[in-house]
Amino acid sequence: MQIRTIRADGSGIAAAIEHPPQGSIDSGWVWVDVLVEGDDVDEVVDLLAAIEADALSVRDAVEEDDLPKVDDFGHHLVVVLHGLREDRIATYELDCFVNDRFLVTVRRTESAAIDAMWEQVLVSQALATGGVDELLARVADVLTRRLMGVLEAFDRTADDLITKALEADEQLLGDLLAVRGDLNTVRRVVNPQREALDVLRTTASPLVTKKGQRRFSDVFDVANRTADGLDAARHTLAEILDAYRGAEARDATDVTMVLTIYAAIMLPLSVVAGFFGMNFANLPLSGDPAGWIIVTAAMVIIAIISLGVFVALGWIDRPSGRKAGKALGRGLIEAARAPAQ
Repeated sequence: MQIRTIRADGSGIAAAIEHPPQGSIDSGWVWVDVLVEGDDVDEVVDLLAAIEADALSVRDAVEEDDLPKVDDFGHHLVVVLHGLREDRIATYELDCFVNDRFLVTVRRTESAAIDAMWEQVLVSQALATGGVDELLARVADVLTRRLMGVLEAFDRTADDLITKALEADEQLLGDLLAVRGDLNTVRRVVNPQREALDVLRTTASPLVTKKGQRRFSDVFDVANRTADGLDAARHTLAEILDAYRGAEARDATDVTMVLTIYAAIMLPLSVVAGFFGMNFANLPLSGDPAGWIIVTAAMVIIAIISLGVFVALGWIDRPSGRKAGKALGRGLIEAARAPAQ
């Protein structure tokens, strides 16, 4: 178990100390940050005995995986918050135990957000002032804003997803599932965290002052915007999926049009080939050595006229042969797969 402690004297000066003070203090506050490694719950219980924390609540908070919540035990509060991990889109639990002079934060994972907050408290007079409830509000603000950062990442990703949707990229569905899973991971904790912050900003507990309530109100607004942004992101994903389906349908229509025009051009040629392929001795040009040349030329002329008619009617553009061949190839592949599907 790793323990570090900051002592603020109430005048805006904070310093790291080696051991948490025993018993109560007259002014300022003490922040004890605990990183639990393995099964150190008994040590945490002993540490929190200094603020007379309920042993059962300590074990429940440290051993169990809880969603954000607030438990009021009168002389101390137990506040469970969640932050965003640095290595992947996942959250970690931060258990906060608060009385009038002490804040003890307990976690089981490294936290860059807590580390940054810790360093800033040591060098910033503004962060070292105020009560312990205001310190807790600042910690909650850092964690909640980190959760809000997922929305910024989504905004950058959404443009790529829209581009893939309009191009009917086959990888889009996998990307959508991954992004939706990440959003759901954050959304699962944002709404409970917003409710916990709402409790703190309206609580009648003497441990939370008016200044603390105002700070918690600001953090609540951040959590509220994050929750609304996540809901909007879910709607955006649904719209991207609809755009993808529309692009797929458009591509399918293009392929179908190419195949239809191909069939329409080949139909009169098949009629000509079928006519002259009948097994009769007195067919026109059957005895002429140049007959096959004449028939072949006629078929070429019919094919050119048919293609010209379709272009004149505007049913097809004048695509390059490579583009038409590519579309036709996709259509044939889909047709081959259809029975298996």
